[in-house]
Amino acid sequence: MDAYGHVNNAVFIRYLEEARINFLFRPDKEFKQGSVVARHEIDYKRQLVHRHHPVDIELWITEIKAASFTIAYEVKDDDLVYVRASTVVVPFDFETQRPRRITAEEREFLQQYTDEADEEAVAA
Repeated sequence: MDAYGHVNNAVFIRYLEEARINFLFRPDKEFKQGSVVARHEIDYKRQLVHRHHPVDIELWITEIKAASFTIAYEVKDDDLVYVRASTVVVPFDFETQRPRRITAEEREFLQQYTDEADEEAVAA
């Protein structure tokens, strides 16, 4: 919370980071070889005042390339959106200190969370 009584803009970056880590590093699927953030884009839609109950963060994959992918987010309560954001993530080899390509397993995992995956599920 900042001097104005609402959640500071920098805190939203931490919220997005927590959601992203929980998504990518789950026990059943994880980016074991590592990844780094290449870009954040955040649109603040309304202020979020300090409170004792959590907000919801929805995330999905909007783009998968050979060596990067984009995660989109909404920080919200029901239909009330506080933030819309996106993060470009680059798979990274920390041993060589270089970006790497997305593995077939990682691509398969990410594709489950694209808009196309939702459209396929609705059509089925």
